[in-house]
Amino acid sequence: MAPEFRPDRILEVLDRHGVHFVLIGGLAATAHGSPMITGDVDIAPSRDRTNLERLSAALKELRGNIRVAEAPEGMPFEHDAESLAGFEILNLVTDAGDLDVAFLPAGTWGYEDLLKGAVRMTLLGIPIEVASLADVVRSKEAAGRLKDLAALPVLRRLLEAEQEGEG
Repeated sequence: MAPEFRPDRILEVLDRHGVHFVLIGGLAATAHGSPMITGDVDIAPSRDRTNLERLSAALKELRGNIRVAEAPEGMPFEHDAESLAGFEILNLVTDAGDLDVAFLPAGTWGYEDLLKGAVRMTLLGIPIEVASLADVVRSKEAAGRLKDLAALPVLRRLLEAEQEGEG
């Protein structure tokens, strides 16, 4: 049985371990006002070694396993900073729900690129860097998956409203 989705727990553990990341994907879109529901947390973490050590510790606490269709609890994998550095994306199931770790999200150059436009927000009681709405749209356009394409009309309207409000 899949664990209950607890994005607050995932974000709290990442924060407590001092992981530097930018929130991306559906939860970032929700933080910007999207009414669409998401069932996972997507992050783009910094690749520096100290941060990868912190991320590894957080994933161990969350009992992060590789997400596979055949096993709702996922497949265990051993990791440390060095092994995490070799991944581009990790789709994980944790004891608090699904967590996707994308070092190079579609349409971006990763953490440093996303951090430039990120907005500091308190989400679910945790202060975090959230990708700008423009970067969320850019990434979803580049990913081109059906679920991303379906979300784009709403996100583009939100982005237009945000840009009009700035003008």
